[in-house]
Amino acid sequence: MLTAAGTTSTTATTTATAALTTAAPALAATTRTVAADGSAQYRTVQAAVDASAAGDTVSIAKGTYREVLNVPTAKTGLTITGATGNAEDVVITYDNASGTRKPDGTTYGTRGSATATFAANNLTVTGVTLQNTWLRAEHPEITDTQAVAVTAQGDRQLFRNVRIIGHQDTLLTYAPNATGQYRQYFRNSFISGDVDFLFGNATAVFDRVNITLRDRGAAAGGNNGYLAAPNTSSAKKYGMLITGSTISSPAQANTFSLGRPWHPTDDAVGQLVIRNTALPAAIRVAAPWTDFGTFPWRSARFHEYANTGPGATVNANRPQLTAAQAGEYTAAAYLAGTDGWNPTG
Repeated sequence: MLTAAGTTSTTATTTATAALTTAAPALAATTRTVAADGSAQYRTVQAAVDASAAGDTVSIAKGTYREVLNVPTAKTGLTITGATGNAEDVVITYDNASGTRKPDGTTYGTRGSATATFAANNLTVTGVTLQNTWLRAEHPEITDTQAVAVTAQGDRQLFRNVRIIGHQDTLLTYAPNATGQYRQYFRNSFISGDVDFLFGNATAVFDRVNITLRDRGAAAGGNNGYLAAPNTSSAKKYGMLITGSTISSPAQANTFSLGRPWHPTDDAVGQLVIRNTALPAAIRVAAPWTDFGTFPWRSARFHEYANTGPGATVNANRPQLTAAQAGEYTAAAYLAGTDGWNPTG
């Protein structure tokens, strides 16, 4: 600012200098290192997460980490990464099921069974394996056999180059507020399971993901399981999208359903589009969608578009998007939300 005489105002200069002097310096993000053998700062992933501030990075050395991991909402902007870049090198694993008893005698329940729970917004997870190894055959006394590997329950969460492995209810994409904005993006990753193993009410996109339908031993035409069980709120346009992906299976032909609409609340009307994706012979070609209890699949929002492979066809039991509709059901459209988030580039 200039005075009438054309010289710099002393008051303005003093004020600006004071502001620069008293402004708090930006805090630099910190990388916390983890190694099971004790060669890093922390031996467990949870200890590194607990020590981290928002925006920090947790770098995990090659190894197997038997632990239950929880990333709470306060750890906004956290990055969790495998140090080698190979997801098979860094394995976070546990084996609780819904019906597993805690020390106090109660059971964990489905969400409580998760090996890893990610509640923080703006989270990135890359280069790791997250698995739940609980097996039905080893626990015939347990009837609640849901065993979650990952619960994703934040907004703007990015999972890239990860392996998520389980059997029933492998991956829960969860919106704590059913009508709130919770977006999760899974890209260039691997996911496996057998019963309802992609499930939940968040907005979740699976882009260029390899998905394996695990064989439970059913004969051809029998029932091995269900790929997805969304319970999207009817107030939301977007639930789940599988796009540009490959679904494979060693199971017999016509033994897997693409999905069924989980209906735990009155407003749950599952939404799922599977598009531009290769489908295996294990998919029930004639009728790949099925009811969930008394809630009919035709009341849900299930569609396909331009799928390929032996499990793909078009008939009256396989609703298809039109070309015009397909333009509204892309990864970018699902994830844009109210802030234009676009991690797809």
